[in-house]
Amino acid sequence: MVHLPRGKPSAKKNTAAGFPRGSYLGIAANRPLFLRRIVTAAAKVLRCGKNIRQTIMGVHKVEKLKNDGAFYKRFFSLTITIALQNLIVFSVNLADNLMLGGYSEQALSGVALANQIQFLLQMLVMGAGEGMIVLASQYWGKKEVEPIRRIISIGFRFGLAAGLLLAVIMFFFPYQVLGLLTNEAAVIEEGVSYIRVICFSYLFFAMTNILLSALRSVETVKIAFAVSASTLCINVFLNSLLIYGNLGAPRLGAQGAAIATLIARIVEFFIVLWYLKFKDKKLNLHARDLLVLDWELLRRYVRVGCPVILSNGIWGIAQAVQTGILGHLGGPAIAANSIATTVFQIITVISYGAASATAVLTGKTIGEGHMDKLRHYSKVLQVLYLIIGLCTGLLLFLLKDVIIQFYSISGETKELAIQFMLVLSVTVIGTSYQVAALTGLVRGGGDTKFVLFNDSIFMWLIVIPSAALAAFVFNAPPVVVFGCLKCDQILKCAVAFVKVNYGKWIRRLTQ
Repeated sequence: MVHLPRGKPSAKKNTAAGFPRGSYLGIAANRPLFLRRIVTAAAKVLRCGKNIRQTIMGVHKVEKLKNDGAFYKRFFSLTITIALQNLIVFSVNLADNLMLGGYSEQALSGVALANQIQFLLQMLVMGAGEGMIVLASQYWGKKEVEPIRRIISIGFRFGLAAGLLLAVIMFFFPYQVLGLLTNEAAVIEEGVSYIRVICFSYLFFAMTNILLSALRSVETVKIAFAVSASTLCINVFLNSLLIYGNLGAPRLGAQGAAIATLIARIVEFFIVLWYLKFKDKKLNLHARDLLVLDWELLRRYVRVGCPVILSNGIWGIAQAVQTGILGHLGGPAIAANSIATTVFQIITVISYGAASATAVLTGKTIGEGHMDKLRHYSKVLQVLYLIIGLCTGLLLFLLKDVIIQFYSISGETKELAIQFMLVLSVTVIGTSYQVAALTGLVRGGGDTKFVLFNDSIFMWLIVIPSAALAAFVFNAPPVVVFGCLKCDQILKCAVAFVKVNYGKWIRRLTQ
């Protein structure tokens, strides 16, 4: 008798073709040879399928990374180009400030008041252009150019109407309008001598910027940089002649600055026309296209664009009211506000460039049908906005004492300007985040009414009342009044964060 050794069964797995015993394929593997061969072949097919699936998933991830990389690369490219354009645009204002500040503080204050009307025009024209971009960029994402040309025709009419209206008002009623902003007669006289010339540039400014917005909607932005550079060179050269009377030219002061700006605006308009005629390959825009009016697109533009125009218009009026509040605190407060605001505009070109780039790319992404990607993009972009804000605030804080040395102004004005820039070095963090989030993502995504209501509530229920009370009831120092005028830049951040991350703002407008 043969005795088999006792003990536990072997723990070695009984496998076939790599499958453990007990599995369906493992059981099948204990069948005859032909069945084992079938199972082995099936195993190889399954492993091959798994490898293919992993490869496909890897390719998908790589493709996604490439697409995301292309988006952010385009974002930074647009941001930098638009920022450089804005830098040159605001450098024109800075040049006027520096040259007029060296000529006379009253001339500086008078031109600062007159430029509030220019700022209102800029807001209205930008509103018409941004409303156009919201619609046109979505069509650009779909690669449909013909509707874009019809949208440009509509935006052009709105911009032209704004320029014509303000030009007529300021030519016939300059004393009445500037009298609302200050009660200092000498400052008003300087402002009137400037505005009676500069008002003729309003039409050229409106047409140029609407056409540049049209080009921006199809991601053509470098021409705007070239146009702004020509304006800066012409303006600075003519300012040096006409403000101070150099090289035998008449010494015209504020009026000379207006003439220089008018000539520069005319030149930049014809540069844009030349580019559209001979260089542009995307829009193929002709003069006859501006005469076509598409009523269906007009209704869409009114629904989408009018909230943008109203929002910008209300913002421009509010800025004039803010200047009026500071204007009644004296000439030094007006000049200090002009200096601080101009420097702030120069420093924050990246922040506003990021907002403009976001609006274009958001609309394009929606037009391409990639709405699902926007939520992911928005989270990364919000972090970038905050980083830009922190860097900008630090830069303004470090440069404020250096910049002020270039101005020939009184000690009181110099002290106020430094205080105002100190306030702005803090609020700019909020500005960089909420402006890009609300006007870039939310407005660019198609929800234009939200920004209108949000801006109106903060401006007319919080900012203006608090500043007016501080100035005229509590007789607070100018820096406290200025802080009240800028408090919304921080407060809006909470609204922007909730809206972008938890609200609905992605809307397809081209269906």
